[in-house]
Amino acid sequence: MAFSLRLCPSPPSPIIVLSETPRIRGPYMCIAHHQSFTHDNSLTFTSSNTNLDGLLAKQMEKVKEVRLMLHEAGNTLEGMIMIDSLQRLGIDYHFEEEIEAVLNFHYRSLDVSTGFPHHSLYDVALCFRLLRQHGHYFLLDLLLTTLYGTDVFKNFKDKERFGLNVGKDIRGMMGLYEASHLRIGGEDILDEAYDFTCKHLKASMTVMDLGMACLVRHTLEHPFHMTLPRFKANYYLKNYHGDNGRTGVLQELAKMDFNIVQSLHQGELKTVLKWWKDLGLSQELRFVRDQPLKWFLWPMAMLSNPQFSKYRVDLTKSISLVYIIDDIFDVYGTLDELILFTDAVNRWEVSQIEGLPRYMKICFMALYNICNEISDKVDQEHGTNPIQSLRKAWAELCNAFMVEAKWFRSRHVPMTDEYLRNGVISSGVPLVLLHMHFLLGQGITIERVDDIPGLFSWPATILRLWDDFGSAKDENQEGYDGSYVECYMQEHGSSASLENAREEMKYMISNAWKKLNEECLCSNQFSPSFKEGSLNFARMVEVMYSYDHNQRLPALEQLINSLLSENIPLTKPKQMYTRV
Repeated sequence: MAFSLRLCPSPPSPIIVLSETPRIRGPYMCIAHHQSFTHDNSLTFTSSNTNLDGLLAKQMEKVKEVRLMLHEAGNTLEGMIMIDSLQRLGIDYHFEEEIEAVLNFHYRSLDVSTGFPHHSLYDVALCFRLLRQHGHYFLLDLLLTTLYGTDVFKNFKDKERFGLNVGKDIRGMMGLYEASHLRIGGEDILDEAYDFTCKHLKASMTVMDLGMACLVRHTLEHPFHMTLPRFKANYYLKNYHGDNGRTGVLQELAKMDFNIVQSLHQGELKTVLKWWKDLGLSQELRFVRDQPLKWFLWPMAMLSNPQFSKYRVDLTKSISLVYIIDDIFDVYGTLDELILFTDAVNRWEVSQIEGLPRYMKICFMALYNICNEISDKVDQEHGTNPIQSLRKAWAELCNAFMVEAKWFRSRHVPMTDEYLRNGVISSGVPLVLLHMHFLLGQGITIERVDDIPGLFSWPATILRLWDDFGSAKDENQEGYDGSYVECYMQEHGSSASLENAREEMKYMISNAWKKLNEECLCSNQFSPSFKEGSLNFARMVEVMYSYDHNQRLPALEQLINSLLSENIPLTKPKQMYTRV
């Protein structure tokens, strides 16, 4: 599969509306409306900050105060610790230039021959993580120099690789555990660091006080690099407190920022809900998922910077169509109908849809209009029209859906490599990321990408494998579907077991993360905003697919309430325990 990023200018396309005719039913029984995360769910928007303009003015003043504090901390270790706090609170976007200057100073000041002399394990791990997050690739050598050259890791080369002194340093082990998640392929030492810190932190929890044990458990379950900072900002505010004045100022800004951004997201969601209702697809296509709230959470995670508000709304529209077309292929359309629909999308001509059943005409016209609408917006804002690239990407998605439809209707079980290669495309992730790429308007002068770029394919691999992991059937759909597990069992015959398949998938997910980390470190044609969006998509996958035994998504439900419904009081909370 090849993604063409060639931009062919085209005039704005007119919105075409189908005339009203009676709705017809497909040959299969329609599944009921999915009740989880529909627009009918009651999500109460409450706000204690009716004077948003006043809060914005206070926020601007507080940003100035924090900026001054960051300058004062300067190029010291305190500055790095402050940057870590800004990131965890989700307010680092206010200080991008200042943070970049501090990190660049530390990077230029490092001496390959000495590494990080006279610093603790926590200090070393923090510097390594922050610098690698910002694209400094070869810093593992500096970490290794420190590990072998200072007393912090004097027992490093013993038979357990990590000595007892390290195992007793809880704060250092937590930092090293966090840093190990930025590893790439071939970094065996960080693989060992991950295994060691997991083992010893879990064992140490049994002898800790409750507050510290809770902190360690949360770190193990939600390492910073693998989670969405804004989604955890509420937790960080509630549970991490310090004694100095700097911590209080950061908390004050974070509370203001959280409530302001929450209000922004509430407005975006209302726009999405109105768009979805006016579009009328949920009334016309009763068999498709009706989950605009859930769809909105993807771009809300991917594009966390508040400045991308309109892009989040537009991206939700594209994501909704991926879900709808997936339902048509999986649960409703006949094979003959699907062939006609796929051909129509490949041709991308309104005149070619007359032979389609009504429900497919409605879907095609929604796709045609929304794709052209987004392309026209990109053209108006960035001066180039991506319609040719987007229409080809939609055709590739439908082609991949068609391959799966033929497989599963004929009871054919493909080899794992073949299944995953097609599954990367049918996940819809490359298409969604391509839309984000053009909406951001960065790097769109590329003439051609011969293969799916890693920043597109590795998040897709992570999603496909997580989706297939077998924890639950996606939202109780009664349709044609398959999984990597089934392909694995068929391929390996009697020697295979479900446990073997799942262990293989865990390994592959871990490897995909390493590849994604490497892509983000590489100097390539994609902007930092796009790289962060790609990472955020991968981070969101576990939240979206962690079903419980009741086939519900408790983590996602909690996230929705936290980010869209619950306010954070601006008054000072009671201290629970001190951040280490």
